[in-house]
Amino acid sequence: MFGYVRPPGSLPAEELERFRRAYCGLCHTLGRRCGSAARFILNYDFTYLAILLSSGEEGLYKRRRCLASPLHRREYLGEHPAFDLAADESVILAYWQLRDGVEDHDWFHGLQYRGLSAVLEPAYRRAAEVRPAFDANTRRQLEQLSALERERCPSLDQAADVFAVLLQGAAEEVDNPVRRRVLEQLLYHLGRWVYLVDAADDLKEDALHGRYNPVALRYGLQDGLWTPESRKEFAVTLDHSIHMMTTAFELWDFGVWTPVLQETLYTGLFQMGRAVLDGMKKKERRRRETHE
Repeated sequence: MFGYVRPPGSLPAEELERFRRAYCGLCHTLGRRCGSAARFILNYDFTYLAILLSSGEEGLYKRRRCLASPLHRREYLGEHPAFDLAADESVILAYWQLRDGVEDHDWFHGLQYRGLSAVLEPAYRRAAEVRPAFDANTRRQLEQLSALERERCPSLDQAADVFAVLLQGAAEEVDNPVRRRVLEQLLYHLGRWVYLVDAADDLKEDALHGRYNPVALRYGLQDGLWTPESRKEFAVTLDHSIHMMTTAFELWDFGVWTPVLQETLYTGLFQMGRAVLDGMKKKERRRRETHE
């Protein structure tokens, strides 16, 4: 996805370590199921997807060295069906987002997306063969989103709904019907929130390059700059999505993952939304790229 869902700084050390074990566990799962190239898509967003799809128990974890930690053994969660599902879905999502990037840019600026998608394609084909329904849903929703972009659709809700339905489909293989319904609602509103936050984060860049941005069209923004009224109204829209997520969250017991999810939903997402509206997320990204 986009890197907007992450553990907040207020998370206790023991819970942060639990999250790190899940992060490393997903990395090993990606490598085992989809090949080493698939590991480059690993991020916090996909780790949260794995956590949401998993049971309320952490399960067994292992310890080994890896490329990220060649000198010291690091603990990571062992094999788990939910992490297998999350790994396959993550690869499918990442691949089609890269292909979408190819379509959104001219030949020169699309080179990086074209190259990365080519590297990921063998992993994608393996994942799509195992999860054909999710692959079909992802393709269908992104095609709809591309159509809205071509039309320069000014409806914020219509564009956000397409990506929300896409992410909602990640819960399709959950067996328990009640749990599946809870996760569908949570993932739907998470997808809506992610799409809106990403559009807000890209306001100035999209304005500079003349790219489609439903937030700018909805509020009639010039040069990617908020007015006080539009900023306030958009913040209410973001907060509504979070409230809907927390409503779904309260309907299920997420076991050992409850503290991580609770702190993220009730604190982390609000903090990220404010950072984007204040223009801090892009600045943080530029600083990180400068030092890498």
